[in-house]
Amino acid sequence: MPQVKTLIVHSDPAVRAGLRQLLAGAQALRVLGEAATAFEALEMLEAIPYGVFFVSPDLPGPTSGMELAQMLAGRRERPALVFVAADESQACKAFELGAADYLVWPALPQRLDMTLARLGALSPGFKQVQPAGAWVEERSARAQDDQQTLSLPIEEEEEGQFISALKQAWDLTQKKRPVDIEKLPITLDGRTLLLPYPQILFVEAYEDYSFVHTVQQKYLTSYRLKNLEERLGPHGFFRVHRKFLVNLEAVTEIASLPGGQFMLRTQGKTRIELPISRRRIGELKQVLGL
Repeated sequence: MPQVKTLIVHSDPAVRAGLRQLLAGAQALRVLGEAATAFEALEMLEAIPYGVFFVSPDLPGPTSGMELAQMLAGRRERPALVFVAADESQACKAFELGAADYLVWPALPQRLDMTLARLGALSPGFKQVQPAGAWVEERSARAQDDQQTLSLPIEEEEEGQFISALKQAWDLTQKKRPVDIEKLPITLDGRTLLLPYPQILFVEAYEDYSFVHTVQQKYLTSYRLKNLEERLGPHGFFRVHRKFLVNLEAVTEIASLPGGQFMLRTQGKTRIELPISRRRIGELKQVLGL
């Protein structure tokens, strides 16, 4: 049986070495690489279709292991997650995020047997990660095996309407415009939060992802800033900088700084200052009617 490609994601080299040694005896798993941060793990996942991540909940940098789990939750072919932590304090949250298991490190080989059993009980997609597209073909084949056809009679006067509707449904040249409910879906702790646009103060780019900031909290999302600019632009948001998209309704002040620099401030108990790029200031003044 093919071994499941496994990635160790932990900031401590000693723990990574210990995990590699522990997993060496697991015939069902094959360790193919290590990562110290969530960003490194995501980069490696783009190149290798990993089936399992052994990941620390407390990764260094702006993205923790828990936030990494939230980001992976939006993927169709995502790896199973086994959290590796120093204590049990985050076990409940880990399982809420869909973790396959939670290991308190150091772990005994007998405890790993339980982890392997839990991984083996997962769906076939988790057991063996296949190349992109293979899962779709496999699922389609299974769907065809289970498929049944139900024939219903159509009245003569309804036949024309039915054929017309069918042609329209299959006409790929007619792109349907998606409905905008003016809420941004954000995956959080295993559930989807619908964040109203007016509650968003600004969006900050981070690599290929973004942080969405409100008055009280920030959310790590899988959206790219460019995509959010297209989505939120018609609703009063403006790209003031290559890294920042701002809700103009939340802006209370634009300040001129020495050296021809500009800064805007947003509302709230904690005043937030964001830079404005020189090439954007003219367009921003025009939008604001200045």
